Amino acid sequence: MTSRSSQRAHVIGVGLIGASVALALRERGWRVTGEDHDPTVVSEALAAGVLDEGDADQTTSLVVIATPAGVVLDVARAVLARFSSPDLIVTDVAGVKTTIVGGVDDPRFLGGHPMAGSEQRGWRSARADMFRGCTWVLTPTDHTRAQTYTRLHGVLRELDANVVAVSASDHDRLVALASHVPHVLAGALMNEASRTAEEDAVLLQLAAGGFRDMTRIAAGDPSIWPDVLIENRDAVLSTLDSLTERLSRVRRAIVEGDRVTIGSTLRDAALARRQLPGRALSSENLAYLRVGVSDQPGVLALVTRAASDLLVNIYDIEIAHGIEGASGTLLLAVDATQADRLAGELRNLHFSVAEES
Repeated sequence: MTSRSSQRAHVIGVGLIGASVALALRERGWRVTGEDHDPTVVSEALAAGVLDEGDADQTTSLVVIATPAGVVLDVARAVLARFSSPDLIVTDVAGVKTTIVGGVDDPRFLGGHPMAGSEQRGWRSARADMFRGCTWVLTPTDHTRAQTYTRLHGVLRELDANVVAVSASDHDRLVALASHVPHVLAGALMNEASRTAEEDAVLLQLAAGGFRDMTRIAAGDPSIWPDVLIENRDAVLSTLDSLTERLSRVRRAIVEGDRVTIGSTLRDAALARRQLPGRALSSENLAYLRVGVSDQPGVLALVTRAASDLLVNIYDIEIAHGIEGASGTLLLAVDATQADRLAGELRNLHFSVAEES
């Protein structure tokens, strides 16, 4: 990529995430323009130094769509028609990916989702360090060019995010459990507590750390969730059904006084919670695979899809183009305990793979 001082980005939707993207990019030398459905937001963000300008031009090299999920597809199509540069990268930050990614076949688009946020709302709560240490998911497809992926990956790494690649369908299935359903549960628990507190006001005075931890996310911006939950309805409903059955088993155990089932359920949960991985692996726990690839659309998606199918996260990725430009090498950083499994699958797909420690 060219020098940071010459890079121009445009953010569409100057809310908490969009403004945080703008601040993070400006901190690293980008010139950032922005737009929002509310012109007052843009004016205020300009005055506060969140944006450099309001209007984008054809020198823009990166567009980040930070609108509600339900309008991302239309916005992405409009942006891709509006900007003519073949080197433009357009991405989004929506929490649901399948509909969006499946609806855009332009190789300049690459869907994304930073697993970051706050219960605070609006651009005034934005932070330049919002994405430091967070997981930022990218969802390459058969249309994604390797150059597009690696350039955007590089930008996100400069924001100190940990970038992983999965298919759009895997993303939606996994975030239903990791993000969407937890928000629904937090809302339900908070609403039940609020209803009870109407008759027993002392309840909210008894709300200790556990209750506050479980319901913190219920304070987030509610306007984004109808789009997300409806767009991802199949995965959300499947997860809710599984969780409902799990709660029913616990309920039966309590009714029957089954101490063994209750104890084992909570012990399993405690163990699983303690074994949750940190946000990123240390370098000594990573292994590197050198994968020979042809420089063609779809190759990167094939590699990342293979990793996704094996539940192997790609923590970092680089590409080195061959001298003649027809081939190159992908350098993949993966969990060292999973490297052999991914290498074997890639060899089954007829890629040449060399492993490094």
